Amino acid sequence: MSAPSTLFSDYRESFVSAQDEEMGLDDFLRFCKNDRMAYASAHECVLEAIGKPRLVNTAEDPRLSRIFQNRAIQIWDTFSEFHGMEETLMSLYAYFLHAAQGLEERKQVLYLLGPVGGGKSSLAEKIKKLCEQFPVYALKDPETGRASPLLENPLCLFEREKYGPIMEDRYGIPRRALTGIASPWALKRLREYNGDLSKFSVVRVMPSVLNQVGIVKTEPGDENTQDVSALVGKIDLRMLERYAQDDPDAYAYSGALCLGSARCVEFVEMFKAPLKVLNPILTATQEGNFKGTEALPAMPFNGFIMAHSNEAEWLKFRNNKDNEAFIDRVYLVKVPYCLRTDEEIRIYDKMLRASTLAESPCAPQTLRTLAEFTVLSRLTVPENSSVYSKLRAYNGENLKDVDPRSKSVKEYRDDAGPAEGFSGLSTRWAFKTISAAFNRDPSEIAADPVNLLVVLEERLSREDLPDEYKRRLRSHVKEWIIPRFAEFLEKELQMSYLDAYSEYGQNLFDRYVAYADKWLLDEDWRDPETGMQYSRDALNMELEKIEKPAGISNPKDFRNEVVNFVLRARAHGKNPQWTSYEKLRTVIEKRMFSKTEDILPVISFEAKGSDELDQRHHSFVERMVARGYTEKQVRRLVDWYLHYKKSAQA
Repeated sequence: MSAPSTLFSDYRESFVSAQDEEMGLDDFLRFCKNDRMAYASAHECVLEAIGKPRLVNTAEDPRLSRIFQNRAIQIWDTFSEFHGMEETLMSLYAYFLHAAQGLEERKQVLYLLGPVGGGKSSLAEKIKKLCEQFPVYALKDPETGRASPLLENPLCLFEREKYGPIMEDRYGIPRRALTGIASPWALKRLREYNGDLSKFSVVRVMPSVLNQVGIVKTEPGDENTQDVSALVGKIDLRMLERYAQDDPDAYAYSGALCLGSARCVEFVEMFKAPLKVLNPILTATQEGNFKGTEALPAMPFNGFIMAHSNEAEWLKFRNNKDNEAFIDRVYLVKVPYCLRTDEEIRIYDKMLRASTLAESPCAPQTLRTLAEFTVLSRLTVPENSSVYSKLRAYNGENLKDVDPRSKSVKEYRDDAGPAEGFSGLSTRWAFKTISAAFNRDPSEIAADPVNLLVVLEERLSREDLPDEYKRRLRSHVKEWIIPRFAEFLEKELQMSYLDAYSEYGQNLFDRYVAYADKWLLDEDWRDPETGMQYSRDALNMELEKIEKPAGISNPKDFRNEVVNFVLRARAHGKNPQWTSYEKLRTVIEKRMFSKTEDILPVISFEAKGSDELDQRHHSFVERMVARGYTEKQVRRLVDWYLHYKKSAQA
């Protein structure tokens, strides 16, 4: 019975702690001496909330070195849920860092540019959440009990040139923190107080996305009806009975620049708005103030403006010569689609964890199959190299021994140009696809690559996509996705078929190393178990039996490489597992399963001719289930595989 009570009391305590706290102006100035965040700019607050980056030297990691060309990159725990966006996040951090340093970026609009469903909105939401972490200290009128409608910092009352030295010496407040621009609301109170600053109080307010306190979102309205008041506010007609039209208290500070003055204004699809509506943004960013719709003094703007849209809207706006002044005040952060398969899979994992599908079975290779298809749709097809090799190179794989025509990541990127990653299928489209795959079988909510391939074909058939692009996507499925999945599935079936798979593999591994070592030393070898003598030619024949199924083109170098690897490991007192050396592991697997036809009678779900076959089949199914499949999925995958083998043979 105590749990609800604890929950309610904790909730109330959290709510009360978030309530506004009040202090005198002199107390606030002394407080500034100990806490620089009391007068920090919006950019500084976000920078502090992001935290210091961790430098990663990619030269120390083979995979990362191929992806980032040995550069040092920055990563942040704050952005751990954003996968494959290292370049974007470094550019974003640079904006806030430079703006916090007082450089030109503090006067520019932060503009997130990317394709639909690429993560712009999620990144914008994250930035707004970071804006909530530090409080705003705003002027308050104790007589009316109202805080400044613009949540302006008390330091706005002090002119930099006049009071800067005193503030710096007495309170340790740097001169750059003095904006010298007070709002019409504050100036009216100052006149009423006859310049007595002690009558002001200061209130501590927590910014809130939900309540639009210091953080606000605005969108372009109808071109015929939207006016500048959506940004700067307008007169409150209800107040004209009590105040004159030019009285600050008659003004409704309801515009986005008013509500977001302390922290952030998010402008969705900004360039869809008429240019005349956007003009106040120029003065707000460049001069730190903007004009209202009435004959009032300028209003301060101490936050930053964040906008985002897709590439089409940006190009349309950029190509208009009339917009040059605005374009010069934009800090562009590109947010392209993810082009790395492993990171794309992590994105799907994150989205699934936020749904009930996280509890449903998802067969191995399902998300990878979808990720490879989605990333392929976003890649520019290279010349003199396969697009699948490009996909693997972007994922950081070493293709030196796999595809001699493959290029480095830099070469692929240079050939593709800056537009790569701004077209293709969105992550949102991919998630709808995996959701449909989970729900395709009404009797079992589970996903597997076979159902996924069916859903892909269904979606491509009904999607309104250009014919040429649709043909290219189907070509990717036929040429790359299906063969790679069939190869993976064949290995899964083979490994589940073999009872003593690991033991058999280790024996082959140890035997291969013994043969290769004696062959390289040009010595004969006697098998200690059978006593059989092997000459160098006989050793070569035994080695080739293992190597040929895998297509090893340079046996001598391969044998030398393997033996050196094993001898180094044994020198430290440990015989390596056969799976520890990827190249030899592949070779051994090819040897172990060179005759796929042997497993077909066991894995098929047709009636068995003997109890032994039936028992082996049940054991096979159990091992498949242990590998992460449901029984229905095992049957579906086996049927698909048998059909695929027949089609390939035909």
